[in-house]
Amino acid sequence: MNAIEVTGLSKSVGKERRLFAGLDLSVRPGELVALLGESGVGKSTLLNILAGLDDPDAGEVRIDGTLLGPLGEDARTRLRRTRIGFVFQAFHILPYLTVAQNVALPLALIAPDADAAKARAGEMLAAVGLGDRGQGYARDLSGGELQRVAIARALVHRPALILADEPTGNLDPETAARVLALFAKATRAGGAAAVMVTHSAATAGVADRILMLNAHGLVSAHGG
Repeated sequence: MNAIEVTGLSKSVGKERRLFAGLDLSVRPGELVALLGESGVGKSTLLNILAGLDDPDAGEVRIDGTLLGPLGEDARTRLRRTRIGFVFQAFHILPYLTVAQNVALPLALIAPDADAAKARAGEMLAAVGLGDRGQGYARDLSGGELQRVAIARALVHRPALILADEPTGNLDPETAARVLALFAKATRAGGAAAVMVTHSAATAGVADRILMLNAHGLVSAHGG
């Protein structure tokens, strides 16, 4: 079963401007797909639809076999908490929590076992090379380290799908390359599917597939 299955997706802004139509997308567990496109073409809107934060005008989205359309807001929130991980350009690390507490946050929202959450957070921090930084705070971390924390947090609850929006946009090129390699490795090792929106062809280079978003949907960046 695909981690995400999208069929016939369409979305317009207002009455005049169509972002895309007839969009189809399937992503397998362990596969990383990069979405490229011009500014304003609807890349972030598409991510919001995949996350159940916005509704399409037409079409269907299935996450790990669950159809999003019929779900109410409470059910969508539960799905996001349990089956989706998020990596953002702005990190969104909470400064008043320790690094380990930030990573464990998705588990705290879905499971009451604090000891298990702490142990799992430690595993993920070790996986991203920050096993000795769990008791520190965000103010002591570099931008690259903060993004590694964000990756650990996105994967800690073993989601079916990772959604990443310009995940290295705030990093210098050398740090971005290291973080991207880590992101790809950790995502595949966890068996998650990942959809990464970016404007950078270099960033997209870590992906298994690169797709271009335009008004007609998604097409292969390599013409295949």
